Amino acid sequence: MKNVLVDTDILINFLRGREKARAFLSSLINESVIYCSVITVAEIFAGMKEHEREKTAELLDSLNIIDVTREIAEKAGTYKNSIKSHELELDDCFIAATAFARNAVIATGNAKHYPMNDIDKIIAAT
Repeated sequence: MKNVLVDTDILINFLRGREKARAFLSSLINESVIYCSVITVAEIFAGMKEHEREKTAELLDSLNIIDVTREIAEKAGTYKNSIKSHELELDDCFIAATAFARNAVIATGNAKHYPMNDIDKIIAAT
């Protein structure tokens, strides 16, 4: 089984009922160990409506959520320091560093958020 770290955009689209996101996540279930970063949890809660709380909790309970460790924090800082782009956000660096630490592929609909060369990406239409 391969390790897949799912980016925030895919999970938000899943929660909003978008069929492409649902189909994509369903395709991963039997062939992958699915992770998300604790940073993704924060991003989801930042935009969540109160009536979405139960559905969100159910989704997050089904995922392997990875906390930020010192190793991940250092790698995120290294990404931010070495990739000179004003568009590169620190939260995306943390998510990428989490994928790196778990030897996981990042599944995202936002390839431009992850210019790192040392992690693989699955670009999902969501």
